[in-house]
Amino acid sequence: MDISFKESPWYIQALIFVALAILLLAGGEYVPGSPVASARDQLQMLHQQDAALNQEVSGLQVYERRYAEFTQEMNALNKQLETLKTIVPEEKEADDFMRMLQGAAVASGVKIRSLTTDAVVPKEYHYEMPFDIAVDGPYFDIVDFFGRLSRLSRIINVGDLKFSGLGGAKPKFPVTPNTTITGICTITTFFTSPSGVAAPVAATAPAARPGAPGSAPPVGVKQ
Repeated sequence: MDISFKESPWYIQALIFVALAILLLAGGEYVPGSPVASARDQLQMLHQQDAALNQEVSGLQVYERRYAEFTQEMNALNKQLETLKTIVPEEKEADDFMRMLQGAAVASGVKIRSLTTDAVVPKEYHYEMPFDIAVDGPYFDIVDFFGRLSRLSRIINVGDLKFSGLGGAKPKFPVTPNTTITGICTITTFFTSPSGVAAPVAATAPAARPGAPGSAPPVGVKQ
C-alpha cells in the first residue's frame, strides 16, 4: 500500500527536507559553473592575490626602512657638508678672512702692521691662499693671537715665523710701551672652487714695425 509524502510521519518529512537541502548545497558547491562554485573560485583567487600582495608589501617594508635610514644618513652628510663649507669654503672670501685676522688681533691686543696676499697655490683637491703678515705686541698677547687663529671657523696654517725682541733697535712703527715682540709669518687658508682663481693672462709684445729699433731687418736688406 503506497503512502503519500504528506501522509508520512513528520520526522520522515524532515529527514527528506534535510537530505534535499544537503543535496542542493552539495550541488551548488561542487557542480562546475554554479554560482556558489564560481564565488568560491573567485574567493580563492582573491585569497591568493592577497597573499601575493602581502609578500610584496613585506618586501617593500624593507626598502621603506632602508629609505628612512638613507634619509637620516643624507641629512647627517648635508650637515657635515655645511660644516666643511664653513671650514673650507668654496670661494676665496679673502675680505672676510682678513676681517677675521684683524678681529683676532684686536681681541688679543696686537698690531697688524702689514698684510700682503701671495699667489694662490693650486693643489689636487683645494687651493691654498697665503698671506704674509707682520705683527708686534707683548709676548703673551702674540701667543693669544695665534691661539685665537687656531679657533677660527676656517682652517689656518701658520708657518715661516720670524720673530725677535725689540732690543735697542728703533721699530719702524710707533709701538706701545709694553710691546716686546715683533716679526713676520705666513698665514695660509684654503678654498675649493676654481672660480676664485684668476686665469693667467699671457703677455704678448706688440709687433715691431719694419725698420724700428730692435726689429729684424727685411729680407734682402743688408745692414
